[in-house]
Amino acid sequence: MIIAAWIALALAGLYAGLTVFNLALFRVPARVSETVPERAVSLLIPARDEGARIRATLEAALASHNIELEVIVLDDGSSDDTPDQVSALAAHDARVRLIPGAPLPAGLNGKQHACAQLAAAAGHDTLIFIDADVHLAPDALARATAWLHGRRLGLASGFPNQPTGTWGETLLVPMIPVLLLGYLPLGLARLLRRAPSLAAGCGQLMAVTRTAYAAAGGHAAIATRMHDGLHLPANVRRAGHATDLFNAAGLARCRMYDGFLSAWRGFSKDATEGMATPRALPVWTGLLAGGHLWPFAVLIAALFTASNHALGLAALAVVLLAGARLAVARATGQRALAVVLHPAAVVATLALQWRALVAARRGRGRTWRGRTYAP
Repeated sequence: MIIAAWIALALAGLYAGLTVFNLALFRVPARVSETVPERAVSLLIPARDEGARIRATLEAALASHNIELEVIVLDDGSSDDTPDQVSALAAHDARVRLIPGAPLPAGLNGKQHACAQLAAAAGHDTLIFIDADVHLAPDALARATAWLHGRRLGLASGFPNQPTGTWGETLLVPMIPVLLLGYLPLGLARLLRRAPSLAAGCGQLMAVTRTAYAAAGGHAAIATRMHDGLHLPANVRRAGHATDLFNAAGLARCRMYDGFLSAWRGFSKDATEGMATPRALPVWTGLLAGGHLWPFAVLIAALFTASNHALGLAALAVVLLAGARLAVARATGQRALAVVLHPAAVVATLALQWRALVAARRGRGRTWRGRTYAP
């Protein structure tokens, strides 16, 4: 029992310690003075069947200040009124432009193919890619651009606030910053700014210089991959340019999914390009089950066996875990329910990842937005 308690404390302490350290580095970009000269930005938005969301996204972007802005939306074969919504706004604001997407070649990913076309159409040397459901604060683009250029980066990626409306979303979506802040050595990633293995990003909000984008091969170089948030930053680093992350919780928000099933399918589609690999997933299972579930199991066992030493160690592990989880929720604007559901969220995350790995090994394809991709 004592050994089990020490293991629980070590793994929970690893998570808590790295989380606290990373939170000190994972900052919201500073405000930009209105006296700073404006930078020119091409805001690039791929859109497929986003008629219910695209207008609000564009109106928020067009309210941006202290930035010279062009907004290009690519209609990726929408079957709804997405192009009509964009065209209506473009008729009243010359900063908005709608371009039709080319047919998707077999074997390519729809989003990557769309983003490559958007980059080719961009007129400025700072490119910012956002998803069609990302709502920007008025100073978000100016602050993200200042972070990118002020730190002499090739690419900077922000993690928006992720509001959730249902318990199913709240179970899965908040795990993104939990994993990022709990296990990415952010300090080392900044020290070794060009190491591809330490690259990370969020495809919902990525700012990149045209020079770095071209050197990395852009989205065309990852056109067969699902996870642009991992692969584009890694390629930028391979090309010799630095990348970094920032907290965009105060600058942007994005409701990724509208329920448990859509969240499950959404995270499953690119799981095998992240955690769900034969080598990585056993390690992740040990870290998450050992650091986030095992402390509770040991605590309960120690209560029944009246092992005071083990009880104290397990209780400390739970306190460290809870404190770190609360800190992540506060920094990223999560609901309190996400903290309460955390043990269940870890179980659901591991179940999703193992299911995705098994499905891929069996050759099952992944369907997303009406398209099926090979494993």
